Amino acid sequence: MSSPRPSSSAKVPAHLGETDLSALGALLAEPARAKILLALADGRALAASVLAREAGVAPSTATHHLTRLVQGGMVTAQVRGRHRYFQLAGPHIAELIEAVARVAPTQPVTSLRAGTRAHSIRYARHCYDHLAGRLGVAVSDALERRGLLTRDGDHGVYTVTELGPRVLARLGIGVRAGDTARSCLDWTEQRPHVAGPLGSALLCRLLELEWLVPDPDTRALHISETGRDQLQLLGVELPRP
Repeated sequence: MSSPRPSSSAKVPAHLGETDLSALGALLAEPARAKILLALADGRALAASVLAREAGVAPSTATHHLTRLVQGGMVTAQVRGRHRYFQLAGPHIAELIEAVARVAPTQPVTSLRAGTRAHSIRYARHCYDHLAGRLGVAVSDALERRGLLTRDGDHGVYTVTELGPRVLARLGIGVRAGDTARSCLDWTEQRPHVAGPLGSALLCRLLELEWLVPDPDTRALHISETGRDQLQLLGVELPRP
């Protein structure tokens, strides 16, 4: 007896091929789009006009690039009144940008302004929702050195120790012993810093206390005088300028 033939309405499972890295590469290959993604790497939602200035292109050109990024799933758009604002599609895109940045060559510095900006971003910056740069690594190192966190392997997860909740509570950060936090490999330092919910809570608190002050034009963060003193009291070995 022959097997019954499937009906014409039967669903045939879709077969997916290899990951198309070339499609992603095409999005990143345009310098203006790359600059837009870097400008959005701190998680903010920015207007198209701001992103056009960051990319150094005309507003109409920026609109074209933003459309490509939205269609590619890297950026989302939202309407606020008469304006559209754009932000990264999620932390996974920020992680992608950081990963690419770790292997990408650096651009030559051609002006004092560009050099100052590059230094500031390397020193301390938003990595989507947590602290990165030389300062981000220094803070993570201090939390480990004081025994508040332990790290599994060179680039493994961080785990809150028994001591961690008591000390971090003084900063207004609520955690429990045994909580874990993702580590993020810093693209400028090639060393890990604390990410995930704990990294986000830590950065939020440092901003609330005004120990860190956001740069109005970039994703860089600056240490206030109070922040400099308080971070040193916490055992953070501040990187030299």
